[in-house]
Amino acid sequence: MTDQVFKTQPIRRLGLPRALQTILALVLREMATSYGRSPGGYIWAIAEPVAGIALLTFIFSLGFHAPPLGTSFALFYASGLVPFLIYTDISGKLSQAINFSLPLLSYPRVTLADAVLARAMLGIITQTLVFCLVLGGLITFIGTPGRLDYGAVSLAVLLVFALGFGIGTINCFLVTLFPVWQRIWSIINRPMFLLSCIVFTFDSIPMPYRDWLWFNPIVHIVGLTRRGLFFGYAGEHVSVLYVLFLSLSLCAAGFFLIWRFRDRLLNR
Repeated sequence: MTDQVFKTQPIRRLGLPRALQTILALVLREMATSYGRSPGGYIWAIAEPVAGIALLTFIFSLGFHAPPLGTSFALFYASGLVPFLIYTDISGKLSQAINFSLPLLSYPRVTLADAVLARAMLGIITQTLVFCLVLGGLITFIGTPGRLDYGAVSLAVLLVFALGFGIGTINCFLVTLFPVWQRIWSIINRPMFLLSCIVFTFDSIPMPYRDWLWFNPIVHIVGLTRRGLFFGYAGEHVSVLYVLFLSLSLCAAGFFLIWRFRDRLLNR
C-alpha cells in the first residue's frame, strides 16, 4: 500500500509544499479507488444526474403543459437536481474521509486534515465537471429563456461546494466517532429532495410552510441557480450570507472537533 499511495516522485518534481504533495497523492489514490475500478469510471458520475433529469422530465411532462419557470422541463429540473446532487456527493464522501483513509493515517506525513481536504478536492473537481457538462449541454442544445447570468450561476456553484464541505466536515467527525450517526443522518436527510424546491419554486409554497422552508440552505442555492438561468426570475428569498455563514460555521466546528479529538478518532 505504501508503494501504491506514495509513489509521488512526479508530484515532488513540481516543487510544491510537502503538505500539498501529500494531499495530491491522496487525491490520486481517491481517483483510482473511487472511479478507476468501476466500469465506466467517471461516466457514472455524469449518468446519474442525466438519468434523474430525464426521469423527472418524462414524469412531469405527462401531467403539466409547462414547467414553473421557462419552457423546458429538463432545464428547470436540472437547475434544482444538479446542485442537490453536488451537495449530496461532496457531503457524503467527506463524511467517510477519515474511515476511508484510516490505514494511511499512521504515517507521520498524513494528517486528518489531509484526508478530509483530499476528498473535498476530488469531489469539487468531479462535480465541477459534472455541472459544466450537464447544464452546459442543456444550455447549448435547449438554450435559456433570456440572458444567462454567469455571476449568479458561478456563485451558486461556490455556495453548494461550501455547504457540502461544511456539512461533510462536521459529519466526518460524527460518523467517525459515533458510527450510528451515519444511519441517523441518512434518515434525517431523506426528505431533503422534496424540501429543496427541486420540482417546484419557493414562491409557490403557501405560508407558513414557506417561512420554515427558508431555513433549508439548499433552497437558497437552487433559487440562485435559477436566478442565473431564467431571466426575470428574482428569487427574492435567496440569502447568500445565510448559506455562507452556515457553511463556514459548520466547517470551522468540524475541523475544530477533528483537531480536538484527533487521538480518539485515530485510536478507536
